[in-house]
Amino acid sequence: MATRYWIVSLPVQTPGSTANSLWARLQDSISRHSFDTPLYRFNVPDLRVGTLDSLLALSDDLVKSNVFIEGVSHKIRRQIEELERAGGVESGALTVDGVPVDTYLTRFVWDEGKYPTMSPLKEIVGSIQSQVSKIEDDMKVRGAEYNNVRSQLSAINRKQTGSLAVRDLSNLVKPEDMVTSEHLVTLLAVVPKYSQKDWLSSYESLDTFVVPRSSKKLYEDNEYALYTVTLFAKVVDNFKVRAREKGFQVRDFEYSSEAQESRKEELEKLMQDQEAMRASLLQWCYASYSEVFSSWMHFCAVRVFVESILRYGLPPSFLSAVLAPSQKGEKKVRSILEELCGNVHSIYWKSEDDVGVAGLGGETEAHPYPGS
Repeated sequence: MATRYWIVSLPVQTPGSTANSLWARLQDSISRHSFDTPLYRFNVPDLRVGTLDSLLALSDDLVKSNVFIEGVSHKIRRQIEELERAGGVESGALTVDGVPVDTYLTRFVWDEGKYPTMSPLKEIVGSIQSQVSKIEDDMKVRGAEYNNVRSQLSAINRKQTGSLAVRDLSNLVKPEDMVTSEHLVTLLAVVPKYSQKDWLSSYESLDTFVVPRSSKKLYEDNEYALYTVTLFAKVVDNFKVRAREKGFQVRDFEYSSEAQESRKEELEKLMQDQEAMRASLLQWCYASYSEVFSSWMHFCAVRVFVESILRYGLPPSFLSAVLAPSQKGEKKVRSILEELCGNVHSIYWKSEDDVGVAGLGGETEAHPYPGS
């Protein structure tokens, strides 16, 4: 069963209290009343506050942006699963910066080099959105190229494995099956499976220039049988008409060893191209998932910071943490958080409707509250 994560923020409001002392109280309460709930500190750096108006404007955008970033992470994860299945690869645990997704979340460290904390919040969010958008665009292009090769290969496979009425016949016919001379020619007739006796008893009479006993069965599927028939070239058109009247289909076919070899080489090349593109796209998806998830966690940190100020006031004084309560333990954990929030802010923990829900690795859920 997938792990469900909450990213939460609690106000440091008691005089003399600090984030560290509140953290100790939270640890104590969880260990006494919900000991099976994993608890980790979520380190949100001291970001640049800006104006209250800018925070309010940014808060509205953060909700939409979170949905977008989460959606991209899900798309990449689904693409990874599809590529792993296509290659017969056993699905492994996804990683972010070389560590498991869960580890990255529970031991999150802000990347100052990538997102300087003194940059305006809007600039940080814009940088994250831009990066994720570029990855999404790249995925569309790479995915389209891979799917194009898959489609070509599927079309060829359908021609080789479909009904005799439409499939490619080149791999069913050998050179010795065909007679071609100045006057004689061999045709291929597709005969309904249950009309084979009718064909064998009547094909010689469809035209006076049919070579007696020249029909031979080459192949049979669930619906049809494939027969050869040799006749004089001058009566081919008349024979096709008479055959069609009796429910037999004469397929246009000209045997060519060069063409057959060319089709074989084309198929092998497409198969090689598909596997090479699948492997390349899979590696790109692994790396891009890491990038997007890392960006998402930085985005979550920004959202926690913004929402905490809007709810708890200035100066920023709050504790952020990550919890993974079991479904049956959620109510108890909420009551603990409500108690630690105090009377003024406890309303935030009484309604689940107000909690933003986001997915971790496409399978787990983060409940950033307040925040991302």
